[in-house]
Amino acid sequence: MDKNTITTWFKELQDTICKAIQEADGGAEFKEELWNHQELGGGRTRILQHGNILAKAGVNFSGVGGNLSENIIMALGLKESEFYATGVSIVMHPVSPMVPIIHMNVRYFETPEEYWFGGGIDLTPHYVVDKDARFFHQTLKTVCYQTDPNYYPRFKTWADDYFFNKHRDETRGIGGIFFDRLNETREQKSKAELWQFVQEIGSSFAGIYTHFMKNNSSLPYTENHKLWQNIRRGRYVEFNLVYDKGTKFGFDTAGRTESILISMPPHAQWEYQFQPVWGSEEERTLSLLKKGISWV
Repeated sequence: MDKNTITTWFKELQDTICKAIQEADGGAEFKEELWNHQELGGGRTRILQHGNILAKAGVNFSGVGGNLSENIIMALGLKESEFYATGVSIVMHPVSPMVPIIHMNVRYFETPEEYWFGGGIDLTPHYVVDKDARFFHQTLKTVCYQTDPNYYPRFKTWADDYFFNKHRDETRGIGGIFFDRLNETREQKSKAELWQFVQEIGSSFAGIYTHFMKNNSSLPYTENHKLWQNIRRGRYVEFNLVYDKGTKFGFDTAGRTESILISMPPHAQWEYQFQPVWGSEEERTLSLLKKGISWV
């Protein structure tokens, strides 16, 4: 397959996910903005706000190209050349603190000399619930196993290391999988096999998140739960602005600012030296924001 085939499928994935999420929310619709890149290509930013279940949801497609910036050349260890990058990036911020935040990105990158696939999907519950964590990780493990039995443990560890707020010494959530720079040489698999894996990860998203929307959105919560939700959203913001490679790549390739920052929650909060009550749900959640926890 070539970049045009990959680009077309990513557009279809955006359509499929928007339809499923909008139907599950039942209270708001995705609005679309089309934008053009300053050199080549552009994207479709789609955002849903003020829904029944989702406070803010972004499902973005982009397909852009041009000349590699100096920052990208240095960061990726590439030679000066043209590039093309396409993919779908998603983040969902729910109304209820009982529904988790979720993020997914699936992408393809190429230069005249090489190509690779990358991506990942991770879950950030405001309150860690064991059965939810098991469902999420078991689903990803099953998807990974179809391509390679070693992918889930390998990519889970990668996610634990990547989605980590070093300055807080805590993971962003309960992880998931993360992978980058997958190609024939590094993986000893054909481009078609790697592309199928990326497609299966992308296709798993709608089923995973509508599960949480349907099962968790009606659970009761208090003002204290909302306070904790906003504090956890603040930690989410910290990661995205300090460590996230996708945010940096977007700005370094002159991406559209509003689309890049769509991952930010509608509200967040920072309480100076906030300490949860010992033995509380909040304290338990903090104790589980660690690397290396086996959920399945």
